[in-house]
Amino acid sequence: MNKIELKNISFSYSKGDVILNHVSLHIHEGSYVSIVGHNGSGKSTLAKLIIGLIAPDDGQILIDDEVLTHKNVRQLRKKIGLVFQNPDNQFIGATVEDDIAFGLENRRIPREKMQEIIKNYANRVGMDDFMTKEPSRLSGGQKQRVAIAGALALEPEILILDEATSMLDPKGKADIRDLIQKMREANPKLTILSITHDVEEAYLSDEVIVLSHGEVSFKGKPEQAFANREALKSLHLDMPFILDLKEKLAASGIDVSKYNDIKDIAEVLWPSK
Repeated sequence: MNKIELKNISFSYSKGDVILNHVSLHIHEGSYVSIVGHNGSGKSTLAKLIIGLIAPDDGQILIDDEVLTHKNVRQLRKKIGLVFQNPDNQFIGATVEDDIAFGLENRRIPREKMQEIIKNYANRVGMDDFMTKEPSRLSGGQKQRVAIAGALALEPEILILDEATSMLDPKGKADIRDLIQKMREANPKLTILSITHDVEEAYLSDEVIVLSHGEVSFKGKPEQAFANREALKSLHLDMPFILDLKEKLAASGIDVSKYNDIKDIAEVLWPSK
């Protein structure tokens, strides 16, 4: 089943300034898809189109096989959770608990049920010990965890991460990558669309879609998307560390091509006794 389908989408912010040019995509239920590309490739515009903040000039967007229109946009948007690049732009409440509660209050969830939901999702993202803390006093990774908890508390069928790790340090990025895997284990039907510059994050997804100059230049498995170093360089993208390592080890005569986990590669290089 397609959770999101884009049919021949084109969009321009101004006449002659084409941002997306006849883009067609299928994103299946329960899949984890990363959209990567250089600045100006149209990645974030794609997210705005999917949640109905802007409308395409041409083409159709379907959510659960229903065409997105100005009449049903509010209803379909309830199926989608969105986490932005800068979590500070999403904070409303004075505490972590208040912030996770905000969307639930807007949906008029009974207070008793709300408390249970807040506790559940704060626990899932590892922020249950910070409920009374001010969001402004949290680290970048903690702030993003709270933003994700607020989105998940509304129980969306689709979660869109729009450059959600771009402002984080390496530990914060790793924490969010780990959290994404846990979210998928907890809810296999959750569809995740990550718009990202982080090739390490994209490498963990089921499918990578590479945008360049408003068009899809590649879509397929991560190991295929990131296999061509020269193609990545032309798109201003780096090679994921694990692929770079495997390539360099192969050049030294060490074949670890069948491994996709850094721990397994480390075991090959330094076997435990």
